[in-house]
Amino acid sequence: MLEYPYVPINKRQPLRFPNGKRVALILTINLETWDLVKSYKEPYYAGGPAILPDLLPGDVPDFPNYSWREYGQRVGLWRMFETIDQYEVKPSCTVNAVTCERRFEMVDAALSRDCEIIAHNFEQGELLTKFAHDKDAERKVIAQTLSIFEQYIGRKSKGWLSSSLRGTTNTAELLVDLGCEFYCDLMNDDQPYLITTNQGTIVSVPYSNEINDFTLVVRRGHTADDVAAILKEELSVLYEEGGETGRIMNVGLHPHVSGRAYRQRTLHQFLQFARSLEDVWWTTREELAAWYRTVADQHIPRS
Repeated sequence: MLEYPYVPINKRQPLRFPNGKRVALILTINLETWDLVKSYKEPYYAGGPAILPDLLPGDVPDFPNYSWREYGQRVGLWRMFETIDQYEVKPSCTVNAVTCERRFEMVDAALSRDCEIIAHNFEQGELLTKFAHDKDAERKVIAQTLSIFEQYIGRKSKGWLSSSLRGTTNTAELLVDLGCEFYCDLMNDDQPYLITTNQGTIVSVPYSNEINDFTLVVRRGHTADDVAAILKEELSVLYEEGGETGRIMNVGLHPHVSGRAYRQRTLHQFLQFARSLEDVWWTTREELAAWYRTVADQHIPRS
């Protein structure tokens, strides 16, 4: 069971972030890992659009699409970190369990920068919607992912982002029962809010498929300068609105997309602009969710 109230943003109490900050800005780098082949013949949906559209059967290696994604693991991530490091920003990094097991150097690079690490399903193409009608099977996948996360990260994951944001109506409840405190799959707001489940509440910290390099670059074909202008415009409007009630801006990034050399201009332009704004809260989802619990009942009173 998953429930949350419909309360339009103009009917809520103002959300006042700590120290008068207007926008909680989070860069999210998704540290994802894919199987080369699957055991089935159906097309393998690898958790996002392919660079070549004609998908092959799951049990046939698709080297163009696989190696396009793998570029981010081998090159793109390191380039992104070098760019972002210049602005002394610590991204939040979502991590598949198999990334920890097979490509731990990626995770270690994030840990060495003291980045927030968030559980991001078991394998990027293994969507939870496969278990939409099998709650026990979904619980097993989530529990296994969280266990591997704790083994490699050295602490429990406080939150969760499903592969492709494809959770089920049971996901939030299972996460509460397994000790998670925030959930990122819902993209319906510019503010955090509480989700009620049979096991208790969990904080929704919305992700975004609009402010996301996959959508802007791969789906819509925007140039590097286009994307920089879009990100700056989004932040500008949220920053103005945040003077009345605080807003979240999540920037979803993927190393095989934003890690290309010619797209570093996007990151430079956006981060220069964001760093020029005094009242941006460079926070983590964990910090934001913990803070939000202290004000949730005043922000959106529960009936």
